[in-house]
Amino acid sequence: MALKVRKNQSPPAPYDCPLSECLEIIGGAWTPNILWNLGAGPRRFSELRLDIPRISAKMLAARLKQLDENGVVVRDVKPTSPPSVEYSLTAHGRELLPAIEAIAAVGHKLKKRKKRAAAKTGSVSV
Repeated sequence: MALKVRKNQSPPAPYDCPLSECLEIIGGAWTPNILWNLGAGPRRFSELRLDIPRISAKMLAARLKQLDENGVVVRDVKPTSPPSVEYSLTAHGRELLPAIEAIAAVGHKLKKRKKRAAAKTGSVSV
């Protein structure tokens, strides 16, 4: 006998769901890491590569371009020789930081829970 499908008790998602809008911006690979590292102030491309060592130059460039197009990051070309470029968060980008920080806080709790569970079972997994 098949289980009866229960009625969804959640309110219907609004048209043009704001959560989807936000996740469209921060949901890309490496995007939260980039926003996190720009949260303390402007960074050059090479500094971001050092901050996020596992990201490729191609992916970092693509994400920064996308964030710039979405109005989250501003690209500032400095008139130096050779020219240098700094990336920083716009006001819109800074509005996303509390969400990134909240996600990071939950991530820390999940890691602690996982570590405690691993200690109980005797396995070493972090």
